Amino acid sequence: MQRCFFALILLVVISPLTSAEAYTIQGKATYGDNTPVILQNIYVNCENGDLDCYPFKGSKAITESQGVFSLTLQVESERNGTTILLSLLGENFPHTINLDQTDTNGERIIRFDIKLEQTPVSSGTFAGFGCCLVLFGVIFLSALLKTGRRLSTPQGRLEFMGYRPIRMLTCPKCNEGVPQTDLVKHLIIEHDIPAFDAGELAGLEMRKIWHEDE
Repeated sequence: MQRCFFALILLVVISPLTSAEAYTIQGKATYGDNTPVILQNIYVNCENGDLDCYPFKGSKAITESQGVFSLTLQVESERNGTTILLSLLGENFPHTINLDQTDTNGERIIRFDIKLEQTPVSSGTFAGFGCCLVLFGVIFLSALLKTGRRLSTPQGRLEFMGYRPIRMLTCPKCNEGVPQTDLVKHLIIEHDIPAFDAGELAGLEMRKIWHEDE
C-alpha cells in the first residue's frame, strides 16, 4: 500500500514534465530597411495578467550573422493557444503557440519572421563619426599651414618662441613714437603733464589700438 502511495505521488510530479513538448520558433529578424539584426537577444515577454504566458517569460534566443534565430520552448498541452510576445530592441511581436501545426517532418518548428520598424543605429553613428574625423582633419591642416607660414618669416619664428615685439604708440602731444610701456612716463617727463592726466591720455591711445585690432 505504501509503495502504491509513493508511486502515485511520483506519477503526479512527473506527469506535467512528460506532457511538455518541444516547440521551436525559427525565423529571421530584420530592420525596417531589410538589413539583418545581428547578435541581438530576442526575449519572451507577456501581456500583464496573462498567467498562461508566464512560464515562458524570460526565455531568449540570439540572432546570428544573417539575423536568423531559433527559440525552443517546452510547452504543455494545456497551454496550446497561449499568446507570447517576442521582444527585440524594444519592439514586441505577438505569437500564438499552435501545437497542432507541424512541419513536413512532423516536428513542431514554426516559421516566424520579425521585421522592426526602426533602422540600424550604427549607420548614423558611423556617419557622424566620419564627419567628426573630416572636421578634425580640416582644423588640424589649417593650424599646420598657419604655423608653417609663421615659421617662414624671422618675425614669425620669434613669435613662435614666445617673443613679442614692443607695441609703439604715438604721443598725442608731439606725435613721436613711444613704446607703450613708456608713454605715461614720456608724458609726465617730457610734457610736464600730471600723472593722472598722463594716464588718461595714454589710455586713450591704447584704446585706439584695441579698436584697430578688433
